[in-house]
Amino acid sequence: MKLVLIGIQGAGKSTQGGFLAEKYKIPYLSSGHIFREMAKEKTQMGRWLKETINSGALVPDDKTLEIILTYLEKPEYAKGYILDGFPRTVVQADAFNGGVDKVIFLEVSDKEALWRIAGREGERQDETLQAIKKRIALFHSLTQPVIDFYAQEGKLITVNGELNITEVFKEIVGALEKSKNY
Repeated sequence: MKLVLIGIQGAGKSTQGGFLAEKYKIPYLSSGHIFREMAKEKTQMGRWLKETINSGALVPDDKTLEIILTYLEKPEYAKGYILDGFPRTVVQADAFNGGVDKVIFLEVSDKEALWRIAGREGERQDETLQAIKKRIALFHSLTQPVIDFYAQEGKLITVNGELNITEVFKEIVGALEKSKNY
């Protein structure tokens, strides 16, 4: 099973990704985590990623595709995966043709997302208010077309991400079980 979680920052993608990974025994992979880990490296790519992430900008399509597609070639992803944060643009979704069975959109309002992020402990360096607002704006401009792309392909499952954590998980599993074409 190859799943993609899409949602605004703070929608609960990593929480639900962890639950789904446990239930379906497939690995959870966050593009943000990969990029943050690489940004720690004392390499030209690491420094560039750190600057890009801390400014709130998205990693360009060509670099994102190169990094994510290389990761997915690892043997632990052969039986499936749960991706968070990729594909984030229609260019990425189109290039990722065949890499997705179902896309789960955790729908959360901007206000709710900001409230959740503000309540997180141990603020990350890339979670300044300015960077968060920039990422939310980028989500709406770049990622909404990805949601539309997968809706047209019949792969989209939309879930109310403002429900409590357990209810969101039940909604996702229920929709996956009902679709059973993965």
